[in-house]
Amino acid sequence: MDARRLVTAVAPVVAAAGLGGLGSRRAPQTYARLRKPGWAPPASVFGPVWSMLYVGIGVAGWRLTGRTAPRVQALHLAQLALNGAWPITFFGVQDKRASLAIIAALDVAVTAEIAALRQTDPVAAGLLVPYLAWNLFASALNAKVGDPGAS
Repeated sequence: MDARRLVTAVAPVVAAAGLGGLGSRRAPQTYARLRKPGWAPPASVFGPVWSMLYVGIGVAGWRLTGRTAPRVQALHLAQLALNGAWPITFFGVQDKRASLAIIAALDVAVTAEIAALRQTDPVAAGLLVPYLAWNLFASALNAKVGDPGAS
């Protein structure tokens, strides 16, 4: 196994997860007080789901590192940066409009990455599909939640 390739693939995922974790420090309190639709999952679902998704993102990153066009690698890094920025904006800054813009950009970046990988590495593309599905779900939830008492 190429250790440099592994580090290059895993470090951005760990950085995004760490940044997101820092931004999510107040997530339990913030999530608890939001007005949520009936289809919103309980807060306890997010940690296990994200753990599984980050594994898939890391494996996809390992598969594409050094083996795909620089544009695809740039898409991968861009979506991870957006991934790390969203929790800071939603939970930390608590700016719903900005968080919607970030998650919409994340949806576009992940979709573009999957489309780019479909021809060169369909396995890596497939590993990112659950991530895209969860992000689309999170986008809908982000759009639907409201502050307590907001009309």
